[in-house]
Amino acid sequence: MKFAWIDLRTVPAEQREAVVDAAVHARVDGIVDGDIDTLATLPVTVKRILAGAEPPAEGAPDGLIVLREVAGAGGLDRLRTRHQACEPDVAGLVDVVDDPTLTLACETAVALPYTVVQFKDPTKIPLEIVIAAADRSPGQLVCRADDLEEAKVIVDVLEKGSEGVLLAPRDANDVFRLVELLREGTPNLELTTLTVESIEHLGLGDRVCIDTCTHFEKDEGMLIGSYAHGFVLCVSETHPLPYMPTRPFRVNAGALHSYVFGQDNRTNYLSELKAGSAVLAVGADGRTRRIVVGRIKLESRPLLGIRAVSPEGVEVNLIVQDDWHVRVLGPGAAVLNVTELKRGDLVLGHVATDKRHVGWPVGEFCVEK
Repeated sequence: MKFAWIDLRTVPAEQREAVVDAAVHARVDGIVDGDIDTLATLPVTVKRILAGAEPPAEGAPDGLIVLREVAGAGGLDRLRTRHQACEPDVAGLVDVVDDPTLTLACETAVALPYTVVQFKDPTKIPLEIVIAAADRSPGQLVCRADDLEEAKVIVDVLEKGSEGVLLAPRDANDVFRLVELLREGTPNLELTTLTVESIEHLGLGDRVCIDTCTHFEKDEGMLIGSYAHGFVLCVSETHPLPYMPTRPFRVNAGALHSYVFGQDNRTNYLSELKAGSAVLAVGADGRTRRIVVGRIKLESRPLLGIRAVSPEGVEVNLIVQDDWHVRVLGPGAAVLNVTELKRGDLVLGHVATDKRHVGWPVGEFCVEK
């Protein structure tokens, strides 16, 4: 779980109270300010980070973190000594503008419990380097973002991203949007074992290959189905084939009418996907992750219909290209060629209870067959 630090120092006076209320309500990790009195009023659920001022000799709030700019190696040594002397805790701020300050940021991330970095240039290569350096440290890395769009990029850098994001919000809405962004994730899905009832050669039709911007794992694919209530786990082309190279970014998904199961319990038709669309990679253990479509390939090919049923009697249908190299996953991540499936074989899938309208779940009467 990523965390948010909210910087109050540049928030307009008329917005400060609303921003503080939003930050506390949204359970942000910390609030940064130069006013010790404001920090003292915060609940203990929020870290208080004092910037640009020295804490009082007595009466400082419990758990106060002092944020100080790291001025060269000597400045880092002083902060390290201060940290080793314990209370209050220390956070270092490094403004990365060139290679020496990048090196300083890496050293600070290793030495201190909290390191805040900000970058002069828009490239995220320096952040990648600091993230790699901080990976071996128990400390937490916080990257300053100018806006919510940059915060999203920061979170995704090197898949891992920095642990925290520092943002000076314009208003309370920015606080809630940042927290929601940091909470973005894809929960695991409950997969079920489907029993094949029949396969049928259907003749020519249009099928879709989904080429993504991601390398699939060997037990990953996408959930595809003709009906909104049931899907089969179609495996990626990560596994070797005798007559062609692997395509570890591709899922030969199915006929263009089919649904693909996506984020937030929503489905999309394969026919409406395009470069830049977001889809869901699903593992044989039910884990999921958001991935991006790089290209859709729609071509006419012979089609094969697969009809299967869940243990509860829910019928699932999948129509795919009628070719041996098209595969689905079975229990234990077994890779099964669709043309070799027969009645009684077991495949992995997902059964949903929702009906759909434009991909969204709705509680209405709907029959699919």
